[in-house]
Amino acid sequence: MEQSHKVHHKPSAGTKHAKKDAANGVDRSGGKGFNPKAFTNTSYRAADRAARRTAEKDQKRLHVPLVNRNPEERKVTAVKGQGMDEGKLPPPPIIVGLVGPPGVGKSTLLRSLVRRYTKHNLNSPQGPITVVSGKTRRITFIECGNDLNSMIDLGKVVDLVLLMIDGSFGFEMETFEFLNILQSHGFPKVIGLLTHLDLIKKASTLKDTKKRLKHRFWTEIYQGAKLFSLSGVMNGRYPDAEINLLSRFISVMKFRPLVFRNQHPYLLADRIQDMTSRERIRENPKIDRTITLYGYLRGPNLPPRNAKIHIPGAGDLEVSNVERLSDPCPLPTLESERRRKMGEKAKLIHAPMSDVGGVMYDKDAVYINVPGSFSKGGDAPQGEGEKMVMDLQDTNRTFADNIQNSEIRLFGHSSAPLEVSQKRTRRAAVPRSGGPMLGSADDNEFDEEDGSDEEGDLYDDDTEGQVDGLNEESDEEGDVRYADSDSENDDLELATGFQQDGKIVNIDDDEDFDDDEIDDIAESLNEEVAEDEDVPQWKKNLSDRAATSFAERMGRRRDLMTLVYGSELSPEEIAAGKTRPSSADAESSRMAQDDLFHVSREENRGDEGDQVKEIVNSEALKAKWDDEDMLDSIRDMFISGPIGEVDAEGNPYEEEGEGFEDIEDGSADGEQGDDGDGVPYVGVKPSAGDHESARAAAAAKKQAALKAKFDETYDDEDEDGEKMDFYDQQKSEMAKQRQLNEDEFAGIDIDARAQIEGYRSGMYVRLEISEVPYELIEHFNPAYPIIVGGLLAAEERFGYLTVRIKRHRWFTRTLKTNNPIIFSLGWRRFQSLPIYHLDDHSIRNRLLKYTPEHMHCYATFYGPVSTPNTGFCAFNSLGEESNGFRISATGVVLDIDRSTKIVKKLKLTGVPYKIFKNTAFIKDMFNSQLEVAKFEGANIKTVSGIRGQVKKAQNKPEGAFRATFEDKILMRDIVFLRAWYSIEPKKLYNPVCSLLLADKGDWKGMRLTGQIRRDEGIKTPLDINSAYKPIERTTRRFNTLKVPRKLEASLPYASKTKILKPQTKQTYLQSRAVVMTDEEKKAITLLQQIQTLKKDKVARRKDKQEERRKEHRKKVGVIDEKKNEKLKEEKRERFKKEGLKRKRDEASAEGKYGKKRRGKE
Repeated sequence: MEQSHKVHHKPSAGTKHAKKDAANGVDRSGGKGFNPKAFTNTSYRAADRAARRTAEKDQKRLHVPLVNRNPEERKVTAVKGQGMDEGKLPPPPIIVGLVGPPGVGKSTLLRSLVRRYTKHNLNSPQGPITVVSGKTRRITFIECGNDLNSMIDLGKVVDLVLLMIDGSFGFEMETFEFLNILQSHGFPKVIGLLTHLDLIKKASTLKDTKKRLKHRFWTEIYQGAKLFSLSGVMNGRYPDAEINLLSRFISVMKFRPLVFRNQHPYLLADRIQDMTSRERIRENPKIDRTITLYGYLRGPNLPPRNAKIHIPGAGDLEVSNVERLSDPCPLPTLESERRRKMGEKAKLIHAPMSDVGGVMYDKDAVYINVPGSFSKGGDAPQGEGEKMVMDLQDTNRTFADNIQNSEIRLFGHSSAPLEVSQKRTRRAAVPRSGGPMLGSADDNEFDEEDGSDEEGDLYDDDTEGQVDGLNEESDEEGDVRYADSDSENDDLELATGFQQDGKIVNIDDDEDFDDDEIDDIAESLNEEVAEDEDVPQWKKNLSDRAATSFAERMGRRRDLMTLVYGSELSPEEIAAGKTRPSSADAESSRMAQDDLFHVSREENRGDEGDQVKEIVNSEALKAKWDDEDMLDSIRDMFISGPIGEVDAEGNPYEEEGEGFEDIEDGSADGEQGDDGDGVPYVGVKPSAGDHESARAAAAAKKQAALKAKFDETYDDEDEDGEKMDFYDQQKSEMAKQRQLNEDEFAGIDIDARAQIEGYRSGMYVRLEISEVPYELIEHFNPAYPIIVGGLLAAEERFGYLTVRIKRHRWFTRTLKTNNPIIFSLGWRRFQSLPIYHLDDHSIRNRLLKYTPEHMHCYATFYGPVSTPNTGFCAFNSLGEESNGFRISATGVVLDIDRSTKIVKKLKLTGVPYKIFKNTAFIKDMFNSQLEVAKFEGANIKTVSGIRGQVKKAQNKPEGAFRATFEDKILMRDIVFLRAWYSIEPKKLYNPVCSLLLADKGDWKGMRLTGQIRRDEGIKTPLDINSAYKPIERTTRRFNTLKVPRKLEASLPYASKTKILKPQTKQTYLQSRAVVMTDEEKKAITLLQQIQTLKKDKVARRKDKQEERRKEHRKKVGVIDEKKNEKLKEEKRERFKKEGLKRKRDEASAEGKYGKKRRGKE
């Protein structure tokens, strides 16, 4: 049966329809005019609601504008030949993390996504996997393990989280832990994925489950968060239709830069390599290693030298060298852009830690998987790669031994190799792009100008010997020594002495040679060569070439570009974007053809504008400066100000070749520039007729810049344009600044730019790191990510941090002061001892023993300094032994002030030992007179509430003092002093080095005292004073107050003592007679009768209840008797059976039972 297809409908709108109309010349603008009355609201209430909704949508899209440190994505246009801008640096790949509990299907989803993008089937995907997802975007997939360390590290770098949820089980604790980690470190984009839905068979149950999980997911993320459903697994992957839908959502997502990542450069390493010498590792396996990490840079620029970094799980390190490498997974080129669909060749994949293409990187080794059966001895190698691998396996000596025992022969038919002796003569090697002149020079000149040849020839300064194959004769001036054969750098400009049958001549820079002397040298060389007619081609005309080379060398100028920047490129080549000189390309090709010898050419030498030495004609120079017309033409350049372009402030720009003049230089752009008058210039020489026009142009440009600045300051809006709000204005300013930065570095080579501003985001770099603990390489596991986080200058210091912290509502235990807690702050994970405190009415920071319930408090601990408003989360333990919620607290950094003072309430108690009216002597409160002197004048108080003051210390007993009170105290009173004691946090910084362990989840930090006692089996010591005892308080009886008679007589009546004697007479209420009226008597009688009837009724009711109880007891008694009889019968039967069984067992044990049974048979 043929499959029915839907009829294709031609598009009536959209981009393709507009293209067809444009091609056919159809104009539909007349029928698509906007009519404001066509779709308006008929009701003003509906119009008001629509306007409010539009305003609300506009406000919701607004956020704080942030500068995106990553490069912008390439723009794909419909213009033919302009598919995208390939000159700009592409943005780094988007990091997509696959997170979820074990067994939820992360690896299956990863294989499905990689298959969707690259058509590769990965058997064991490990580590970061980078793929090209489209013409302008790349994606790096990484699977997150179930351990808490991986969740914390990946939560700081991922751009998109694919949160996988088991639909048949529901949300698990790891899911909520990861979401809370994201909330602390900056919340990226999150997409939910429901798996294992095929286990739910009932349709209604499946629908209810999806709805319930969706609303719970929205509660944690936001209302309307995207939640996908993956039905089942087919052929080890999820269905292609569902994966395609997911990939489309990923491809159109936009990512907003997060604050922390926008301030710190970071790198997700996709490859690690150990660069330590094998010999050093063999001598000491535990030596610190030198490693290299590879990955894409993200965030701001990474400093090119001595960058401070932190690898979570390994510690703080320093980058010794940064190198930009070619992109291993580049975006499609312009050729593929001409097609609508991306070609298969552009669907690249970069996964060094996975088994892509049969090659897998593991630590510092590379494993090549050869499919099928393979035996080393029997089968012949099928290709060049297999042969190379087998040759490497068969080697018996190291590469260093082979180099040491190797021999150098200049020709294949040479009888003896070159030998190296210990005697050494220092000779200068002139670099290819210029440098020291031919002849002797001092050591300082070679140090500054890098005289050693990078090609490593025999004339290198670092060589420890001299070639014995050369004739050694006396060094006398006037003779030139030539070598028997050329080195790989054959041109005369790169050698300092030449061996020939003659003698050696050394030529200094300061030494002048006449043309006659040069001719003499040339003639002597020609005579020597003419003796032997049968000479090779390269030996012919040596004299002419030597003379020409010598004259050129004496006139050569030193290249400032090479001396300053260490580059052989000319300014034109740098501006053209070249990475190597054209002469190098030509020479490399000639060397490849000639194998060994090549001839140095003079073309493509590059621009010699930035040169400092040139042959000067003194007569022409004197005549030049005596010319008054010439002096008048250049006088304005030194007096009247700038001539040329100026910036907004009127300051001149320094154009190429301008800004300075060398009167000894007679060339411009590499040639002698006379321009009719022979004036030497460096760079571009302005003509005399252009001075006035240049000055007028500079003035006009300055005036235009001032006008633009005035308009920007005082004009509210443009007359023709719309007024921009604050949000759009900030975005416009950031775009202008970004474009200004791009224009500033537009003409600079990418490597030179990296040395100036650092390595930018999007570059694939190689970081060389020294002094790395060997455990990082020894226990490397690709399942655990390696993140390189850059540190700011302030984050390298350590100090006391004050944070606002709150115990997580799902964490069951209360946090206690000075208990060790693991913090995840910035890039670091470390353990510290926090002290919790509260602000006491803005007077003091008062210590808290425990964190309060359902509210924030402050905490101070010792650790690395972080910028304020940096979020963090805290954990009591990172292991998996806890079944509950493991995030104990969250918070944010408030202050990094080192002078935070935390005080604790302190009560000092003492007892009186002598009392004189309002004066008392107190002991047992202090230990010395010095302590008493510190507290003189302090307020004290007794338990009964009598206030006093510390006066003066006493000699004996030690620590006693005199105090006065507002009333006389008793000997049994306890006196206490309320004071505040300053507390300083303990300095503990214990970094979590989980990557250095073989078992990454087995990291153990500082333990509590109770944990140590439980692990060691030690009992808790009991203090006798801390034991709880029953409190016995006796009733206090106070004596009566006795006032002297004289004092009482002088007191007023209201203050006299009230004498209370026992009452002997009856009171009025007790003695009065009560006479009732007739109505009162009748009422009382009625109440008595009613009460009597009630009592009788209650008595009869009790009697009837008693009779019913008796009948019930009889029935219950009969039932109980039957039940007891039944129980007795059951016991009797059970005992009987047990007795018979016991007898049989005893009989079988004695063997009697078996004999009887056999006798019966």
